[in-house]
Amino acid sequence: MREDDGLVPYMSVIRRLGVIFVILVGCVGCDQSSKHAARLFLEGREPISMFGDALRFSYVENTGGFLGLGATLPVHWRSGIFLGAAALVLGALLAYVILKKDIGATTVLGVTLVVGGGLGNIIDRIANGGHVVDFLNVGVGPLRTGIFNVADMAVVLGVLILMVAAGRWRGSGAENDG
Repeated sequence: MREDDGLVPYMSVIRRLGVIFVILVGCVGCDQSSKHAARLFLEGREPISMFGDALRFSYVENTGGFLGLGATLPVHWRSGIFLGAAALVLGALLAYVILKKDIGATTVLGVTLVVGGGLGNIIDRIANGGHVVDFLNVGVGPLRTGIFNVADMAVVLGVLILMVAAGRWRGSGAENDG
């Protein structure tokens, strides 16, 4: 029985490998380039506000995970979680999208975006002594996001795509049961 995410048809293994490669290179390349630009133009400077303060560019070195979670953990724990455990999870996800025979293209896209974003942050942690560069903040008035980066956006987009795909897959299965 084929897994069907209900959104985009299946793809051959060769095509899938090509798509995975392009997404990974694109995610990591955009993430690392944007972090380099943040270091050049934002580090040591006041935040830059645009569009009536809906978008702020502000340089932050984040030693924790999402929204700084885990930043107060001892260094060896942070390294184990944010490098070791993250690398194992990303490796498993990548193996899944490469080795699963019948997998929908939407699932490949979602999982690969998660892996690409995670890989961008792992590279940043290795290159920067355990921290990632965050520099984006959006919001209106007092309602604001935490400070994040392009890798974080890739992870969130990938998760959203997977949620939509899972909802469609479950919905199509329920319709076929009746």
